[in-house]
Amino acid sequence: MENKFIYSNDNKRYHTLTYYYKNKFNAKVCKVSLNANFTCPNIDGKVGFGGCIYCSKLGSGDFAGNPNESLIEQFEKGKELMKKKWPNAKFIAYFQAHTNTYAPLKKLKECFEPFINRQDCIGLSIATRSDSITDECLNYLENINQRTFLIVELGLQSIHEKTAKLINRCSSLENFETMVKKLKARNIKVVVHIINGLPYETEDMMIDTVKYLNKLNIDGIKIHMLHILKNTPLEQYYQNNKFKVLSKDEYVNIVVKQLEYLNPKIVIHRLTGDPDPNNIIEPKWLIKKFTILNEIDKIMAAKNIYQGDKTNEKFDY
Repeated sequence: MENKFIYSNDNKRYHTLTYYYKNKFNAKVCKVSLNANFTCPNIDGKVGFGGCIYCSKLGSGDFAGNPNESLIEQFEKGKELMKKKWPNAKFIAYFQAHTNTYAPLKKLKECFEPFINRQDCIGLSIATRSDSITDECLNYLENINQRTFLIVELGLQSIHEKTAKLINRCSSLENFETMVKKLKARNIKVVVHIINGLPYETEDMMIDTVKYLNKLNIDGIKIHMLHILKNTPLEQYYQNNKFKVLSKDEYVNIVVKQLEYLNPKIVIHRLTGDPDPNNIIEPKWLIKKFTILNEIDKIMAAKNIYQGDKTNEKFDY
């Protein structure tokens, strides 16, 4: 049966990033992960200490570049590696590790400006926190957005306050919502990170996080499965409390339900994470990324599900 979903150019029943990039740039697009050696306000004491409990010492940048190398060196190495697989690809500089707007404007410009007019770099993707974008930074991001393709990635993880306190997020849902609205008012594209399987969250709680995001006119989403890494506060918490970790089947079924509720115009940037196999404690099944993606496809096809089927609006596929 032919797939009639309008935001996919293959068998996917959700709004694929491949489709989005192909239609915007008419090319394969790769993100080169960079480590600009930033920190976070919940690490250095501004709002808290220790960081989010699931983060490694590299601040979610385990596969980013080497911070001992310049950003240009990191970009060149990542680009050349990807060109071996995709010779005609275009590239985005992805500032991934820690909080990439948490610095004076002078440092931000030193990091971002070298990538704005490079012929081999079509844009920037900047991962940050909603509480780490000053008005001065917001003005600068608006300026960047007028000169190149820009995405700002915000970590939310969950809308639930008990969860936010447990994971040591140290920022409020109100602050998050305010910043999303400020970014969107300046026509800046926003991608939001959420995590399934956070301690003690139910399926309904995870689905409620997606329903909430529908109201904010975001552009994209990254859905991750919580993974417990060695030498993190989460590892210690897990050893002491042994909270339930989702099975692969549970995770897949929750993601499918989330996609049903998610506005189909929202681009799916991720449906699972890429944990370091040498450092992961649980769940081991997360290492087999493509198995998870295939299971999601199978269930959506078997049940004739498309992204957005359960949103309040009706969409013509």
